[in-house]
Amino acid sequence: MFSKILIANRGEIACRVIKSARAMGIRTVAVYSDADAHALHVRMADEAVHIGPPPANQSYIVIERIMDAIRQTGAEAVHPGYGFLSENRKFAEALAAEGVAFIGPPASAIEAMGDKITSKKLAAEAGVSTVPGYMGLIADAEEAVKISTEIGYPVMIKASAGGGGKGMRIAWNDDEAREGFQSSKNEAASSFGDDRIFIEKFVTQPRHIEIQVLADGHGNCVYLHERECSIQRRNQKVIEEAPSPFLDADTRKAMGEQAVALAQAVGYTSAGTVEFIVDGDRNFYFLEMNTRLQVEHPVTELITGVDLVEQMIRVAAGEKLPFAQGDLAINGWAIESRIYAEDPYRNFLPSIGRLTRYRPPAEFAEPARALRNDTGVFEGGEISMYYDPMIAKLCTWAPTRAQAIEEMRLALDAFELEGIGHNLPFLSAVMDHPRFASGEITTAFIAEEYPDGFVGTDLPQDLLTRVAACACAMNRMAEIRRARISGRMDNHERIVGSDWVIRIAGDSIPATIQADREGASVTIGADTFRITSDWLPGQPLARLMVDDQALVMKVARLSGGYRLRLRGADLKVHVFSPRQAELAANMIEKQPPDTSKLLLCPMPGMVVSIAVSEGDEVHEGQPLATIEAMKMENILRADRKGRVARINAAPGASLAVDDVIMEFEG
Repeated sequence: MFSKILIANRGEIACRVIKSARAMGIRTVAVYSDADAHALHVRMADEAVHIGPPPANQSYIVIERIMDAIRQTGAEAVHPGYGFLSENRKFAEALAAEGVAFIGPPASAIEAMGDKITSKKLAAEAGVSTVPGYMGLIADAEEAVKISTEIGYPVMIKASAGGGGKGMRIAWNDDEAREGFQSSKNEAASSFGDDRIFIEKFVTQPRHIEIQVLADGHGNCVYLHERECSIQRRNQKVIEEAPSPFLDADTRKAMGEQAVALAQAVGYTSAGTVEFIVDGDRNFYFLEMNTRLQVEHPVTELITGVDLVEQMIRVAAGEKLPFAQGDLAINGWAIESRIYAEDPYRNFLPSIGRLTRYRPPAEFAEPARALRNDTGVFEGGEISMYYDPMIAKLCTWAPTRAQAIEEMRLALDAFELEGIGHNLPFLSAVMDHPRFASGEITTAFIAEEYPDGFVGTDLPQDLLTRVAACACAMNRMAEIRRARISGRMDNHERIVGSDWVIRIAGDSIPATIQADREGASVTIGADTFRITSDWLPGQPLARLMVDDQALVMKVARLSGGYRLRLRGADLKVHVFSPRQAELAANMIEKQPPDTSKLLLCPMPGMVVSIAVSEGDEVHEGQPLATIEAMKMENILRADRKGRVARINAAPGASLAVDDVIMEFEG
């Protein structure tokens, strides 16, 4: 077994590999750019080597810089994580030439399956069903339009060397094909150093289901069942689960055996993933093979009990797999929520800055439930503009899917994250969505259910009533504390009244409260709620039991009430005495400023291009500017007809959130 390995990656996956290596008694080496000098993976590793400036193409994907770090530290093996150099044939060959083990597949398998164009051709030759498309090189945008027309819209435009949703666009017409080709090509060149593009038919209403395979160097290969990855936004997976709520045993077996056959056909070893598109009749089509560890591997580990990173290390050291296919049963259900530094209220645009508060729920593993959080950040750390915006992967496990979803609801509500925009509210909303709960999902779920973006969620009336009852109980505790501070504690029962009015979601709800040493009983209408909690005023997180149901809320004090966040909702809840409620009803609400005549930068980023000039008349949907942030190009479009009065930014300019890019005539 190796005594020291180097992790050629950063963030949560580097931390993840370090954990398994440490458990195996293996020392670890981290590499880091200037931007990551104080990163968590650097803190966790036994050694760390600086490899260059922040841009990945000057540090993390420069092979010679990684090789220098290996020579400096004497590392015997390298785990590449995912992204960066994980599917780079030249990197694997460079390691082999240096006599260093690559904790991944052979260079030949990377070459065969890591390139999407080549892998589709090989899959077709092996008799695997593939999606119709054009696998040849595409010279320019006009040829892309011609090919798309021949295939038939809609089409998927994809980077050959891509991954993680980068360099991918769906086109429904010629204009979108032309525009999507150029954007995909630019993103591919920036992210992977390879701007080759291919086009395939976009299967409408598909499910994205993938099979985890694991193979050793002794001819053994198994599949560790499937993951459902259909909840996607911009082709980037957001929520994954294992197993799939859609597959039956026969389809699962057929997909697994086909994935294993494909892996064996290319001499594959280590962990890999064969991805499929599955239609409503459970027909499945080969999509691609990822010759690396997947982001969503934790859900497979939770339902199988197999540490995939450990097995990758053991396979690279020449060991045989310790189990056969018949040993790999499915145990329970696991769900993963990807927590991103992106603002769902600004169309999920990236957010950067300091994590002023980062308190994930505590991990645990019990017989009937478990919680796991794979992360690479810490409170006070910075979210950089140079890398993927992932903050953490929050995973829950339980015996059934419904129980795993409920555990995820509570975990998301308990996740404290401040200082940047993040997608926690959106993830919570998905967990409560009836269509997700039913398992009737496709890759179009987000586009169909949130066509105008995410603007928050409206809680059902029964939940709002429970929240109102909790606010009443919390307010009583705060009032008692004020009575203590004022020296009137002896008379607090007379000072703290029993009748209150809760203002929530536009409604005023009368409530009566009676308290004892164990908790409080709050009566609203004909219902009485028994509330118990150890929450104290000033704490930012409240865990309460409302009757026999758990409720977790993030709490911030407002004048006359609280800001309460749970289940994707952000509520301003005021608790008034009856007289205060009468007076509050006459208050006029402050209106937000009018920004309708401004194009504001929705995220920190760099101006790639300005598509109009001062004096131009623009129409709804017309491109105005392109902003690059976190390796993604974002096209800003006009939301109405107008005339450009002034342009305030030029290509190459770095902008902050809400900087004015251009102004329009009144």
